[in-house]
Amino acid sequence: MALRNMVIEGDERLSKVCRPVTVINDHIVKLIEDMEETLADQNGVGLAAPQVGVMRRIAIVDTGDGILDLIDPHILETEGSQTGVEGCLSCPDRWGVVTRPMKVTVRATNRKGECYTYTGEGLTARCICHECDHLDGILFTQKAEHMLTPEEAKKYFNEDRR
Repeated sequence: MALRNMVIEGDERLSKVCRPVTVINDHIVKLIEDMEETLADQNGVGLAAPQVGVMRRIAIVDTGDGILDLIDPHILETEGSQTGVEGCLSCPDRWGVVTRPMKVTVRATNRKGECYTYTGEGLTARCICHECDHLDGILFTQKAEHMLTPEEAKKYFNEDRR
């Protein structure tokens, strides 16, 4: 495994729609393993392939229950809503208030080539939606109802950690 370089906001790759994965081979598995290591190194909860410069429909999510592979994910159903502060590894030190579904059911393939359906709630639902947006060239900043000022972010994070 290896750390991948992060693609940062302003890079045109983050605004492009990714190509489907036609075959899951050693290259794809290695990419996912590298993404896992990169996600852990960055202390994030989700990472999409375009964030490491690969324009394929691949993302991973880890909100504490282990890695969820999302190869060619398709959101089947959403339910409810939640509004909260989001950030992104590709948008360092930027935070915004975004409304997402409270519950999301997604169909995807894992690195073993197995198609599955998964339902996530709360933070996991938020992450699935955020990462799927990346695969369609959409950043959270485009969906944010309000971007936090540095002062608001400092206050939010100081109060949030009490």
